[in-house]
Amino acid sequence: MGNRTQQYDDARQRFSDWGVDADKALTLARQIPISIHCWQGDDVTGFEPETGALGNGLAVTGSYPGRARTADELRADFACAASLIPGAKRFNLHALYAETGGVPVDRDALAPLHFQAWMDWAKENRFGLDFNPSFFSHPLAAGGLTLTHPDAAIRNFWVNHGMVCRRIADAMGRHLGSPCVNNVWIPDGYKDLPADRAAPRERLRESLDRCFEKKYGNVIDTVESKLFGIGSESYVAGSHEFYMGYAITRSIGLCLDAGHFHPTEGLADKISAIIPWIPRLLLHVSRGVRWDSDHVVILNDDLLATTQEVVRGGYFDKTSLGLDFFDASINRIAAWVIGARALRKALLVALLEPVARLREAENAGDFTSRLAWMEECKWLPYATIWERLCELEDMPAGAAWLDQVRRYEADVLAKRN
Repeated sequence: MGNRTQQYDDARQRFSDWGVDADKALTLARQIPISIHCWQGDDVTGFEPETGALGNGLAVTGSYPGRARTADELRADFACAASLIPGAKRFNLHALYAETGGVPVDRDALAPLHFQAWMDWAKENRFGLDFNPSFFSHPLAAGGLTLTHPDAAIRNFWVNHGMVCRRIADAMGRHLGSPCVNNVWIPDGYKDLPADRAAPRERLRESLDRCFEKKYGNVIDTVESKLFGIGSESYVAGSHEFYMGYAITRSIGLCLDAGHFHPTEGLADKISAIIPWIPRLLLHVSRGVRWDSDHVVILNDDLLATTQEVVRGGYFDKTSLGLDFFDASINRIAAWVIGARALRKALLVALLEPVARLREAENAGDFTSRLAWMEECKWLPYATIWERLCELEDMPAGAAWLDQVRRYEADVLAKRN
């Protein structure tokens, strides 16, 4: 313990020499909540009595043994992951994870009572909850169209689903005393060239206006764009431009998913361009590889650039951070832990950046010092500060966390058929 304390004191002094308060950065890095997605634990299957095949632009690769089959199993699996993820946590649910007691309840009839167990569990474990309507894996989404469907009856079904989900999100926020982010993503689009790009977007605008008509005090509404998807390669109604305009004109939040843009685009440059115009920015932290493949998040340049932009702009009060990937080719609990710890590390590194010194050089036109210092900062002792963070949370700092996941895999996951 004494040696680790000395190492931390030495590292803290190194950062102090750059004008950075490591203690303050450490405190903030623990306090910033990360919303962790439920669907990594069961391959986006959900718990509806008659679960449909995953589709409508979504695909999960792999068949690693031990997938959660019930809500209780999913809660237990996440508890294992949460014990290895330092810092404040939220849990992000989709509507198809409702618990209806085995009784079929269609998505336009869901109610807060179908998520009461989730709310009680979250309160007991001091997790916040976030929510998402599920506009996929349903007979009325079989054609890949929901809120843009030309059939008014089908469109109305999905509008009603969007309405009830906002009511559920409000109940979650009220129950937990923390506003619930309710994020709308739809798969609507066409595989091949459309004859009419305008009409689906007009229907989408009208549908969204109906979904968001009622105001709730415990909900943060966001809409999520996408460049393309499986089965919607040529046209997506809910494009970035459409949703950006909609969010600005309706004064609601906008979700940017790291895997929903062209591979050469990054989220970092978009953040300061969008935040002045909207009340909330939701960042879905994912990792696209050549296309929207939702790989497990790792500590790479793109992730660091995103967290640095949030920190540099002081955007914490207007930004929500959440993970969004689904990988069944590896242990699902490990995927949660790898992704969440990578995001927490990126936040810590961003908080330890000597922003004041870099800006001073930039404002003076001293771009030589700016670039030189940015490079030298990469070699500061971030790992020592991370080790202290994990020590304060009573969690392993290094790869020892994997031993705990392996034990859980042997004792629990391996026994699931």
